[in-house]
Amino acid sequence: MTVYLDCNSTTPLDPVVREAMLRFLEDEFGNAGSRTHEFGARAKQSVEEARRSVASLAKADAQDVVFTSGATESNNLAIRGLAEYGRREGKTHLVTTAIEHKAVLEPFEQLERQGFEVTIVPVDASGAVSVAAVEDAIRSDTLVVSVMHANNETGVVQPIEEIAEQLDPEGPYLHVDAAQTFGKLDDPLQHPRVDLISLSAHKIFGPKGVGALIARRRGRARPPLEPLMHGGGQERGLRPGTLPVHLIVGLGEAAQQAAQDKVERAARCQEIRRGIVHALAPLGVQFNGDQSLVMPHVLNCSVPGVDSEAGMLACKGKIAISNGSACTSVSYTPSHVLEAMGFSEDRIEGAMRLSWCHLTPDADWQALIRQPLARLAG
Repeated sequence: MTVYLDCNSTTPLDPVVREAMLRFLEDEFGNAGSRTHEFGARAKQSVEEARRSVASLAKADAQDVVFTSGATESNNLAIRGLAEYGRREGKTHLVTTAIEHKAVLEPFEQLERQGFEVTIVPVDASGAVSVAAVEDAIRSDTLVVSVMHANNETGVVQPIEEIAEQLDPEGPYLHVDAAQTFGKLDDPLQHPRVDLISLSAHKIFGPKGVGALIARRRGRARPPLEPLMHGGGQERGLRPGTLPVHLIVGLGEAAQQAAQDKVERAARCQEIRRGIVHALAPLGVQFNGDQSLVMPHVLNCSVPGVDSEAGMLACKGKIAISNGSACTSVSYTPSHVLEAMGFSEDRIEGAMRLSWCHLTPDADWQALIRQPLARLAG
């Protein structure tokens, strides 16, 4: 049996979540927009329960939650959805970091082509952005600051709370791509100055195809978002279309399970981490990113003399791992994250990402990881 170690790409579906979803595929199949009968009423009630479950992890109001197809759409809605307001108000400067997911960097690039000015804040070998560097990048005409919570390739957690503390209460909107941390590291996301939070269900043992944007109000004022699509008026007019009730129920159940089991899940992930690090130690691996800042379920490392493609091939049939973001793995290009951290070409080309979860079984990590990589390393 191949041991799955690619949980930053997607997680297994929690059996409890699956059971909750099946009910809304087989029995409760009503449209949440149908107001005239009990099928629609029950569907709408279940959607609102899920909305409350998602909001609770960020200590947000349930009405601040907009359901989307996932974090990529949420990122686009948060960034591109503010563009018209920015033009009206003369706020056409954007700030982000060099290690963001492409789902943030590419919307920024699109706005830059449309006349916005973009400042990209660098990182050092730690993989973490400097709070002072973010603060220095902000200007009077800055519309939005977008900083991911934890990097999808290295697992390095960014100083979201510290950045939020430095922002003027009426200053630029703070957007956080929390795809890798929502349901795992929620306290920083509860900071009232974090205005916009993107998340995906399939990163927290829920289904693919659903996520949310939490658009936290400042007082009574909602972030001035414009929809990317039109037609139907669902989700306060920000995301039209018939709601996928079974997927939303799955996200809500996944959020509930994450809230209940967070401590136990993290402890299990730390236990697995110790076993993997111990197995790799004799190979003289280089850990990419400050390990004191890394999520407990992620390890990005390079084995001297071993190319990542060869390493993954050697481990094939034993463990399933990746060498970067799943969204860019179809045509391999060097990691822009590791390049931004200043690593050598050899180190970048040798980088492999291992990511696990509380459902990962106990394994002989020496046999599964060390031995095949040791043969390649000579």
